[in-house]
Amino acid sequence: MSDETTLHPEARELYALVEELYPICRSITGNGVRDTLVILGRYAPLQRHEVPSGTPVLDWIVPNEWNIRDAYIADVHGRKLVDFQQHNLHVLNYSVPIRRRVARDELMQHLFSLPDQPTLIPYRTSYYAENWGFCVSHDQRQTLNDPEYEVCIDSTLEPGYLSYAEAVLPGETSDEILISAHVCHPSLADDNNSGLAIAALLARTFAARATRRHTLRFVFAPGTIGAITWLARNQENAQRIRHGLTLTCLGDANPFTYKKTVFGDQEIDRVVQHVLAHSGYPHQIIDYFPYGYDERQYNSPGFRLPVGSLMRGRHGLFPQYHTSADNLQLVTPENLYASLRVLMNVIETLDRNGSYQNLQPFGEPQLGKRGLYQALGGTNIADLQLALLWVLNLSDGRHSLLDIAERSRMPFSTIRTAADMLAEHGLLRSNV
Repeated sequence: MSDETTLHPEARELYALVEELYPICRSITGNGVRDTLVILGRYAPLQRHEVPSGTPVLDWIVPNEWNIRDAYIADVHGRKLVDFQQHNLHVLNYSVPIRRRVARDELMQHLFSLPDQPTLIPYRTSYYAENWGFCVSHDQRQTLNDPEYEVCIDSTLEPGYLSYAEAVLPGETSDEILISAHVCHPSLADDNNSGLAIAALLARTFAARATRRHTLRFVFAPGTIGAITWLARNQENAQRIRHGLTLTCLGDANPFTYKKTVFGDQEIDRVVQHVLAHSGYPHQIIDYFPYGYDERQYNSPGFRLPVGSLMRGRHGLFPQYHTSADNLQLVTPENLYASLRVLMNVIETLDRNGSYQNLQPFGEPQLGKRGLYQALGGTNIADLQLALLWVLNLSDGRHSLLDIAERSRMPFSTIRTAADMLAEHGLLRSNV
């Protein structure tokens, strides 16, 4: 981590928000989700929704609500050997309540550990099959040799609600950009406190802007069942989504990974690839596959929304994934801020893309008599003169600014600056 004094204020703010969210025990329902949404609401103008248990949502049903107060494994002398208060990953998420003495053999059937990573606590769930259990390091599991133990899981699983929230920032058009982050994971700093923090600051940033071409929609919902619930309740709104991203694992040091939409050639696919290519950060582009995060719900055949996924570490492919090693040491302020900047660039590119018509299309217009050469002297943008020529040449109403940026191999921001200058001098007209 860099010296604190050298960090950008938003880098510090992002890390502080991850720190605040990290201790909360979240699941697909319950008070942990609500507490998280209250915190995120300090940054984004969120509207919270509560959907009752038993509500049909597409092919699913909203489950009973789960809450937990305490859990432990104690020896016969009452000494707590495994303690939920020390780490909330210790409990199988959605465990039904239990309080009794159990024989060691029975306890072993309800323990989850990682023999290949013996010092780490795994993250495990049992959302749709009633069960109880504890997650422990394999080293600790090997020490549990007494004939019996006291187990306590002080939880409730009963009719309640599924909570999710969204912030909708109206634009000049009803066409929407969707940013979606799952809000269900407990103490995993990268997956997905990083995505939640970045989405919240993105919403705050764009809410403060006077104008937006697109409407921006930020959805904070539990993974799978939350996105399915949102889709079930927003089938009409969903048809306005033109571009979208799911966000996860954006605070670690791995190269950026962009997972394309099911189509593979949508504007969001092109924009993210373009932004990453000019970002200076290592990255990889992978094709869509129907596993991962909620992009698979948005891309399902009945919706086919153009939603990709941006991450650093790929789910299941970095050693800290879904373990206690996904902690506050895995994420850094610098990496969180870099991810925020990439996403701001993506949204700005989507929002500012468009096509233009050259108003002097016969031959190359004289730039000097219009003061454009003098204007060039007031910038420090490399190759801006060449960008002006590219924009003039391809502004025939058929090429977007993104087309021109890709063809010229220049950053979109340079092409957009050139288009703005030409429009100010009467040489271009926007077709938007």
